[in-house]
Amino acid sequence: MEILEKEFLHKLELHKGIIHKVAKMYMDNAEDRADLFQEIILQLWKAYGSFKGESQFSSWMYRVALNTALIYFKKERKKPDKHRIEQDLDVKDETQTEDTESQLEYFYEAVQQLNAVEKALIFLFLEGQSHKEIGKNLGITEVNARVKLNRTKDKLQQLIKQQGYEF
Repeated sequence: MEILEKEFLHKLELHKGIIHKVAKMYMDNAEDRADLFQEIILQLWKAYGSFKGESQFSSWMYRVALNTALIYFKKERKKPDKHRIEQDLDVKDETQTEDTESQLEYFYEAVQQLNAVEKALIFLFLEGQSHKEIGKNLGITEVNARVKLNRTKDKLQQLIKQQGYEF
């Protein structure tokens, strides 16, 4: 295996959680999440040669992953609806309580109703990025990121309430 490939795989292994989170934010079933996960890895590998190290690898990875998810999401929405018979199974964290699991279900169901940019804002916020970092990753100003994020958080809260969850 050549050095570039080993380096890429090592960095990917360190930060693969980013890809899992992006896939979960944009796709609501396991099969689509797996497809998006693979597409993100492919796009990261294709773009890896252009990574100059001017930012952290994880920051660069966020941008590629989110851009790939946005494009993939648009393509998926154009496809006709598919009805699946099989059950959508997710691996659960054994440390989570039933209440936590229920809260996450409400959250992810509401997130699926957000548009692609709103999903990216929430994802980056949950990853602990500052307004400045969110703006940089999405190509908008820090002030715009702050305003959009606040509106998105309000919208997400309303969507969760509409589902019947009491805060």
